[in-house]
Amino acid sequence: MNLADTRWLTCLWMLCKAFVLGLASLVVLVTGPLAAADWDKLQSLTQQRYGTSSATTVTAWRKMVEESRALPDIEKLTKVNTFFNRHMLYDTDAVVWQLEDYWATPVEFMGRGSGDCEDFAIAKYITLRLLGVSDPSLRLIYVRAKTGATTSVAHMVLGFYPEPSQQPMILDNLITSVRLASQRPDLSPVFSFNSSGLWAGGATSSLADPTTRLSRWRDVLERMHQDGLTP
Repeated sequence: MNLADTRWLTCLWMLCKAFVLGLASLVVLVTGPLAAADWDKLQSLTQQRYGTSSATTVTAWRKMVEESRALPDIEKLTKVNTFFNRHMLYDTDAVVWQLEDYWATPVEFMGRGSGDCEDFAIAKYITLRLLGVSDPSLRLIYVRAKTGATTSVAHMVLGFYPEPSQQPMILDNLITSVRLASQRPDLSPVFSFNSSGLWAGGATSSLADPTTRLSRWRDVLERMHQDGLTP
């Protein structure tokens, strides 16, 4: 997460307050959530681009997905969260990609072997979609994560909503376990999105369109499609 984004995140947090008050609107981003994978293509691309070690990680990913299909959703969350938190390392976009802000596809993420919070959250989101978890149940959530008594940083996690009215369960690269949002007082939500839409406030006329800021999301979805992750 680029800390220069804090200003617009603060603005969007104000919009999310409006959402809580019932003034929210849903902005449609794309149609057709990702829910299938050409595994042979994914493994071949990873081998060609990044070598045998990275291809082995994709093979382990494929095996985990195949072995987890029949599990209840809650168990799928734990499997997916544990897989990426154990197999992947955290590092910044500046180190991994020599860019200020880059959202990696799962192939790119596993190919490099490391990434930032967005990369962890996106990979977990796509994997749960491949496991049959419904798109409305999942949202990538931008939060402010407390790092001290008076300091916080921009961060992304994945939320699973058992029911629309229930609090989400949080998958996070910062901790090993999946926890209810109420058990994460260190996180303050800003806004959330998935393949169907963006959940923010309703009165956006005084701000730049939030979906413009999420052009990276549309871009990473397209690159995943090219890799072999398809609707």
